Amino acid sequence: MLLFRWTIFLLLLAAGVCFTFYIGTGRPHYRRWGIVILKWTVIAALGFFGVLVLERLL
Repeated sequence: MLLFRWTIFLLLLAAGVCFTFYIGTGRPHYRRWGIVILKWTVIAALGFFGVLVLERLL
């Protein structure tokens, strides 16, 4: 459980760093990487919470 929380936190931090680099440099590949990391973080979080809900139901 703690591993998943840290993974999601670190992925959100990585996306924030990418967006900060994009703002600082204006290079579009940082924005693209930030969006990709954020997308997969949301997917991982939804999967994690889905497992928790299923665990409570069963």
